[in-house]
Amino acid sequence: MTLALLCSGQGPQHPQMFALTGDAPAAANLFAHAAALLGGRDPREIVRTEPDEVFHQNVLGQLLCTLQAVAATAALGDAVPFGRIVAGYSIGEVAAWGVAGFIEPSAVLDLALCRARAMDAASSAGDGLLFVRGLARGMIDDLCNRFDAAIAIVNPGDAFVLGGNEAALDALGEAARVVGAIRVVRIPVTVASHTPRLTAASTEFRRVLSRASIIHAVRRGARLISGIDGAAVLETKSGLDKLAEQISHTVEWATCLESCVEAGATGFLELGPGRALSEMASHAYPSLPARSLDEFTTLQGARTWLEFFAGQAT
Repeated sequence: MTLALLCSGQGPQHPQMFALTGDAPAAANLFAHAAALLGGRDPREIVRTEPDEVFHQNVLGQLLCTLQAVAATAALGDAVPFGRIVAGYSIGEVAAWGVAGFIEPSAVLDLALCRARAMDAASSAGDGLLFVRGLARGMIDDLCNRFDAAIAIVNPGDAFVLGGNEAALDALGEAARVVGAIRVVRIPVTVASHTPRLTAASTEFRRVLSRASIIHAVRRGARLISGIDGAAVLETKSGLDKLAEQISHTVEWATCLESCVEAGATGFLELGPGRALSEMASHAYPSLPARSLDEFTTLQGARTWLEFFAGQAT
């Protein structure tokens, strides 16, 4: 059996997001490294004690979500089946490079911080993201053209994340409701991720990636999926080019999930925080098991499920 590991993006951070990983000995060094990047503040304490608006700030949010993915991978260890496909949603794609074995996990945290800072520096005040479900792609394109917005992420089932200025997104949202959108909601992110508004951030992050230490002897049996086209990363330079471009280009997440299945995925595990990606996978591919680490109350429970999943091959 081949498992697709899904690395979550920003938005679903919550006070208990490190409940399973925060005390795992195998992840202790990653929490210590993250605390050093945060000026000595323990990320576990931040999510437990600070108000939501603090840990949804762009820099902190990206670092926390990346930390959860790499900490979960470390904590689960050998319980994760040998064959794995890895895909990441937005900032989750940076984490995915660590989960797939291309970059050391602590270096992935460094990159997440650099990425978030580059995005903040390139952003304009009031930029953000809007979720719209229930309209066809052509209608979404028309709305974006009318209101100076752009498609940031294409999800399965006529679900889109749109980026732009707050006033434009508010007007677009009202127009979307009028023409029949099923759901319209602002996403707690303060940058217009994956739109041309962040072209300068893509350029800066590519410079950062050019100095990154890449592991070329990648774990055998791992396949990494690129977010902007759903293609497997077969060559490091082009993969890093796409990773940087992703900041200012549409993420084709529906295509990424399709690519996971085409590559042989027989189940999905979202590393968290949240359950959004596993729920999307479940709706798009109802015959395949899809779980999130957030669903389990203990690491042992997650390991037991993984053992059962792996045992289906025998």
